[in-house]
Amino acid sequence: MNLSINKNKLQKFICYNSWLILILFITSPVFNSYSTSAQVEPDLLDGTSKAPVMLDGKTLFFVIGTTSYPAEERAKVIKERIEDIAGNFSLRVDSIRVIHSDTQDDLFISNKLIMSVIDADARLEGVRREAFILIIKRAIIKSIHAYRIDRSSEVLLNKTFYAIGATLLTLVLLLLLHWITKKVRTRLEMVLKSKIESLESRSFQMIRSKQLWITFYSFINTIKILLFLIIIFIYLQYVLGLYPWTRAVSISLLGFFLKPLGAFGTSLLNFIPDLAFLIIIYFITRYLLKLIKLLFYGLEHSTIKISGFDPEWSIPTYKILRILLVAFAIIVAYPYIPGSDSDAFKGVSLFIGILFSLGSSSLIGNLMAGYSMTYRKTFKRGDMVRIDNHFGQVMDMKLFVTRLRTPKNEEIIVPNSTILSNNVVNYSSLAAEKGLILYTTVGIGYETPWRQVEEMLKEAAERTEGISKDLPPFVLQKLLGDFAVTYELNVYCKDPLNMMKLYTALHQNILDVFNENNVQIMTPAYEGDPHEPKVVPKDKWYLPLVGKSKSEGEKK
Repeated sequence: MNLSINKNKLQKFICYNSWLILILFITSPVFNSYSTSAQVEPDLLDGTSKAPVMLDGKTLFFVIGTTSYPAEERAKVIKERIEDIAGNFSLRVDSIRVIHSDTQDDLFISNKLIMSVIDADARLEGVRREAFILIIKRAIIKSIHAYRIDRSSEVLLNKTFYAIGATLLTLVLLLLLHWITKKVRTRLEMVLKSKIESLESRSFQMIRSKQLWITFYSFINTIKILLFLIIIFIYLQYVLGLYPWTRAVSISLLGFFLKPLGAFGTSLLNFIPDLAFLIIIYFITRYLLKLIKLLFYGLEHSTIKISGFDPEWSIPTYKILRILLVAFAIIVAYPYIPGSDSDAFKGVSLFIGILFSLGSSSLIGNLMAGYSMTYRKTFKRGDMVRIDNHFGQVMDMKLFVTRLRTPKNEEIIVPNSTILSNNVVNYSSLAAEKGLILYTTVGIGYETPWRQVEEMLKEAAERTEGISKDLPPFVLQKLLGDFAVTYELNVYCKDPLNMMKLYTALHQNILDVFNENNVQIMTPAYEGDPHEPKVVPKDKWYLPLVGKSKSEGEKK
């Protein structure tokens, strides 16, 4: 009984819903295809990434993606489907149809799925999904027509002729440019040769004509190479754009130059306010440096005087203030320098700072030593000094090193840190006012009266030219040795630069005076006591020098 009732219900259901079963049967291929689309493209939700669908280097439209199905991958799949349909000439382009649903619309051609469109795709263009479907459909139809036309044998043959013509024209232009460059260079050589030679003579050969010609040729060759590259670039961009397979390369080749130029132009426009601020900082710093320079140059030449400020300190002080002012200007301008807030700029700055800190210990030491010597007035340019074992005239004083010229005409470069850590003897600092004392020693036997020795030494000093006559020489008895008395002759001079010549002349005169008076300077070594003691009798204490009376000797 129950079975018959269920059977009657089933028959009534089939009778009343036969129209629904018929529709499902008829549209089963569509549902099969739709299920295929669901397998190819996963559920598309609103994403944040987008990618262009391109065909033969031309952008058709943009599609959106998700984390599970990135936009680039989705655009690639759609491109491959369009290419597959375009390559199948049996498929009619006008047979594209759209199947609508609540969540997405699917584009088909025959039974082949092209793509599925969701609301998020339409929002990229700022339109509704229905309008976006029409835009996509029109773009796909147009791109397929162009795809098939570009690959037709007739079009490819014509474009090949165009490519051959462009190649011949490019070769002609390159040869013509080479010929024009040679002619221009020859013509300019004829016009400028005499002028360049006269410029060399007027500059006393400080400017060499050979150097000018090298610069001139380099300039012409640079222009020539640039024009060559421009012609070749235009040729490649045109020829690659003729064929559909290389059109994308042609477009990217053009974008390779246009994108940097566009980015540079945009950055330049954005940089204009900061540039104005940097220019203001530059001019303010520049004129402040000029004012400071005028002040310290006035101090150097004593046209401006400050109590307690030595004129020799003016230029070093100016250099210190200049460094501080420039450093302050850089600190103020740093945030306005393009790219100063980028990680790359910060990384380079940090790298330079590390290198400077690692390699600047001796550099900073020499720099501080240089300024320390300046303010301590250790010496000045032109002084005769002895630094450690180095003796010479100060030729140049820099922040890091000091240059000396020895009496042998040798140049010695001494680091300022070495000078700061060693004793410095300055022969010139007091010579102008009080005179520099030159001294030399001789050893004379005990048998020679000391008064006679002193007179002989003073006589040698009087004979020496260049010795100061205002300040008289004097003799010191330095040592009573085993075999001789050591005498030290001291004389004054006010020209330390000639001290070596004065020493030579003084020694020559000492030898002459002692030889004239038959007195030995070198005492023999001691071997034994003599029969008579080697003493000077009292009556011989005041023996006169040769050519002088006894009264003059006693008086002296």
